[in-house]
Amino acid sequence: MIVGYAIGRSIDARLTVAALKAAIDRRKPPPGVVHHSDRGSQYAAERYRDTLAANGLIGSMGRCGKSLRQRQGRKLHENAEGRGGLSDALRNLEEITEHLPHFIEEVYNKRWLHSALGYLSPQQFEDQHIRQTGKSAA
Repeated sequence: MIVGYAIGRSIDARLTVAALKAAIDRRKPPPGVVHHSDRGSQYAAERYRDTLAANGLIGSMGRCGKSLRQRQGRKLHENAEGRGGLSDALRNLEEITEHLPHFIEEVYNKRWLHSALGYLSPQQFEDQHIRQTGKSAA
């Protein structure tokens, strides 16, 4: 589930720190939660690592070039083109800024079925996890 995001013209530590802070503000994870990312320089940046540490989060990085998030992002873009022409509607940063929050919250998180989640949406998967364990997601 996407719980924090930021929109900008370049992927750098400022953008990823803004997304991380949005996720922290939304979920308020307890100390010790593991945050996994790829080995992109924006995640390895001191500013990003300091933000993780200041919030008691543990950074974890995958192998180079093997980011699930990158593959899902490409898949999201490819699938979006086939689902109502989203890419046609999002031609510039202003339009992306206007439309992306709705897409993330209402389509991707609530209705997008993922084979890795047993063909549940991220929200359905999280709800199932909470019912089964009695623990809410951080």
